[in-house]
Amino acid sequence: MTAFARLLLFAGVVFSPVVSAVEPPVIPVGLDAYRQWDHWPDQRIGARAYMRSTYARKGGNEGADASHFLEQLADDRNVTLDVAGAGILYFARYNHWHGSPWHYVVDGRDWVVQESSSSDPTHPADHAVFLPENLFPPPLAVTWADTKGADLSWVPIYFTNSFRMDYTRTHYGTGYYIYQQYVGGARLSHPLASWNGEAEPAHDVLNLIAHAGTDLAPRENVTRNDGVLSRLEQDQTNLVLVLNSPGMIRKMSFSIPLNQALAFGRARLRVTWDGRKDPSIDAPLALFFGAGTLYNREQRPFLVRAFPMNIRYGTTNVELSCYFPMPFFKSAKVELIGPARESVTNVEWHIVEQQFQEPASSVGYFHATYRDHARPIPGQDLVLLDTRQVEGGGDWSGSFVGNSWIFSDRANLTTLEGDPRFFFDDSQTPQAQGTGTEEWGGGGDYWGGVDMTLPFAGHPTGAAKIAMAQNPEDQIESAYRFLLGDLMPFGKNALICLEHGGEDQSTEHYQTVTYWYGAPAPSLIKTDELKVGDLASEAAHQYQSPKASDPYVITSRYEWGVDTLHGQEIYPASSDRGRKTTGASEFTLKLNPENLGVLLRRKLDYVFPNQRAEVFVADGSAAASEAVWKPAGTWFLAGANTCVYSNPKGEMGATQHVVETSNRRFRDDEFLIGRPLTQGRSSIRVRVKFVAVNLPLFPGRPVDEQAWSEMRYDAYCFVLPAWNPLGSQE
Repeated sequence: MTAFARLLLFAGVVFSPVVSAVEPPVIPVGLDAYRQWDHWPDQRIGARAYMRSTYARKGGNEGADASHFLEQLADDRNVTLDVAGAGILYFARYNHWHGSPWHYVVDGRDWVVQESSSSDPTHPADHAVFLPENLFPPPLAVTWADTKGADLSWVPIYFTNSFRMDYTRTHYGTGYYIYQQYVGGARLSHPLASWNGEAEPAHDVLNLIAHAGTDLAPRENVTRNDGVLSRLEQDQTNLVLVLNSPGMIRKMSFSIPLNQALAFGRARLRVTWDGRKDPSIDAPLALFFGAGTLYNREQRPFLVRAFPMNIRYGTTNVELSCYFPMPFFKSAKVELIGPARESVTNVEWHIVEQQFQEPASSVGYFHATYRDHARPIPGQDLVLLDTRQVEGGGDWSGSFVGNSWIFSDRANLTTLEGDPRFFFDDSQTPQAQGTGTEEWGGGGDYWGGVDMTLPFAGHPTGAAKIAMAQNPEDQIESAYRFLLGDLMPFGKNALICLEHGGEDQSTEHYQTVTYWYGAPAPSLIKTDELKVGDLASEAAHQYQSPKASDPYVITSRYEWGVDTLHGQEIYPASSDRGRKTTGASEFTLKLNPENLGVLLRRKLDYVFPNQRAEVFVADGSAAASEAVWKPAGTWFLAGANTCVYSNPKGEMGATQHVVETSNRRFRDDEFLIGRPLTQGRSSIRVRVKFVAVNLPLFPGRPVDEQAWSEMRYDAYCFVLPAWNPLGSQE
């Protein structure tokens, strides 16, 4: 292997000396994710997405989930995100200008990113912009003037070794951030190179996103299908179209006279792929297209002007259009079910398709999973999607790509304190933890009660408060969030949850649609499990850790929301055992030789801060004396169950140093082992060598105990999904 190839491998980009007969799809990275949006359905094998935030660590809603920092390097360097390895920051959200200037420390180099209100934050600029403006232009970066409460950036920030984000000021310093990392050897559309603070986002992508609201369907090599349903009877199923050859739907739209819009929004769209038993799309029309209702209070030309979904009003009709690419292998059946209490007439429909010939292992079906949460359960998150319970259950692989949801039908905005929590592939810790419901919808401070629509986030319907509602339809509050560059892949299962109210105490009537691509087969297979502290399991995996402590029992919790509500325990503590070490641990794990890389998951005790280790891998079949160790990268988990809270009352208030410790010590964390180190091997030997960080929570505070915690190691192998859509229903 050349020195250059070793550099690529270490950075986690494309290099593999072992080539499978059938390769996974290329993963569009950076701005390619937008350019190649027709590859939205592709499997992202070897990619992992994470969402970190300033959420309240104790499970409640302290400070509206603001200002909880991993550590403070100085009073003006408050750390919210700290990542080791190679990857891409795809999205960052801040509440207004709070925290700005922000420091983006990319591969050790400090870049200042700020909002134009930062120079005088007590008198914010009316037409605020990100600075440097040429590096953060709209529509990839927009501020609170457009979003009605938040500064949002979809500008991809590449890093090859590390990334850290620091806030300068801490007053109401709330934020969440989505980044992706890739297993070494993953097929990326181009290599990752460190963001240099100079290259401007390409104009072709800016122009593409700016065209949200226009017809994005391809014009060439497509088949156009058009028709009219003269009458859509209440509760009756009407066949729109059946396609009987492999293809991909590139546009699906419906047009209805304005005077029938409200009723049509309550009809349902149902789409079934390849004759499967269950439809993959089954949702109320308005909510499917991004709005809780088709009531247009302000007579706006667009109720929804998003990239994949539009609701556009003309002089006589309202048109609803969807541009999510939808592949199928044998057939597609599109149906409309009439609304429950009335009928509608003269429904025009248009479906554009193109040929599709990709293998089943490359893509997933498009799904829109609807849930009606009429009576939220106190203390428990709303389950928007559990792929283990839909369409026959079992394993699913694909990507989570967004939500459309109603959060109140009585103009109650206070329920928006609820946080999104997303779990993928058996993890007990959410890989994605947010700060609030309107933050997930691209706003802040409840959007100020103002409606807005952006390419990837919006609050299209609902009055500011019930007294201002013009009718019951105007009380329906809804939002949407679409993921493209920041989509979240999964290889086995996805559990998409949303807290209702700041402590899961809201009684509002939610309705949700979750958009996802999925194939009914795994791309991530668990092949082994080492239980540290279990002597039999340790012996079976040849576990060695000379400096490790004796096994000890921990009684604690994962981060799943509030422990108790109204005096009732919601999430009781449980017990497990493990060890801690300041040395090195070695163990052997079984693999599937046909793997495309490995995800190594560790259950740990999060009481020890900033756990860092260098990871090495050898062939598991070699004798110990003949093992050839190769570096696999740095495993780093920032922070601990103790954080520092700083939320001064004034905009310019001095940084505070309030130490807070939650009772949630259990955590699952992930590390990606590159394909060149694992493919073709039935087992690997792993060495995890602890590296002390010795960083205090804030200057002047003693450094907390340093150690590497290990309670369980699980090995998951990336593989091509194996399923046959042509024979699956026979």
